[in-house]
Amino acid sequence: MISPLANVSPKAIIGKNVTIEAFATVYDDVVIGDNSHIHPNAIIYPDTTIGTGCEIFPGALVGIVSQDLKYRGEKAKTVIGNNTIIREYATIHKGTADRMTTAIGNNCMIMAYAHVAHDCIIGNNVILANYVGLAGHVTIEDFVIIEGYAAIQQFVIVGKHCFLAATSKVRKNVPPYIRVAREPLQYIGVNTVGLARRGFDKETINQIEDIYRLIFVRGHNITNALELVEQEVPNTEIRNQIIDFIKDSKDGIVKGI
Repeated sequence: MISPLANVSPKAIIGKNVTIEAFATVYDDVVIGDNSHIHPNAIIYPDTTIGTGCEIFPGALVGIVSQDLKYRGEKAKTVIGNNTIIREYATIHKGTADRMTTAIGNNCMIMAYAHVAHDCIIGNNVILANYVGLAGHVTIEDFVIIEGYAAIQQFVIVGKHCFLAATSKVRKNVPPYIRVAREPLQYIGVNTVGLARRGFDKETINQIEDIYRLIFVRGHNITNALELVEQEVPNTEIRNQIIDFIKDSKDGIVKGI
């Protein structure tokens, strides 16, 4: 159902069983998937694709031009996956020439007043709590939970299955499967509860704990720690994921204990 009081461009493509309530605005070149719900006063800007089963709450701005002073009007886009919820007054800025896309995956929750800047790439099953702020070019991998008021510096990567405590100031990459907190931000343990809830077996969780004990707890520098991980920890896909993530983090990772 599209309210007669909604402002929907004839150049927008609207799927089946979509609800667009009064005073919502949908601009040209917007695609909204089946069974989505756009609440009053939400605004969907041009070059935005919304997946199926999404819900966008009052006052949310999706696909608006970024605040990047280098933006020159390039035909960048915004892509929202399926079954993603964007709560009231969240702001999501379209891409720029860097990645040309700002993207949020499937089954995500972007809570009230959160901000996703230009060229951010967010994976699937991610939760950004209230007032979380992502600067430009940030990458958030799958199954990450970021508590309220956290702020993430541009170009930072947060690895899959991480948990970031409220008010975290994230200036370095966060390797996968861990929890971080405090100021300055540091490792506080493996995300064992989250991993168990998602079906990781005890043996795998124990291996992840062994890896991060060598990296963060034993007092080794990162180079020596990674060498020890390769020597002492069985060769598995998860071990190699962690090693590769850290080796690829040229600007460093969060501190150890």
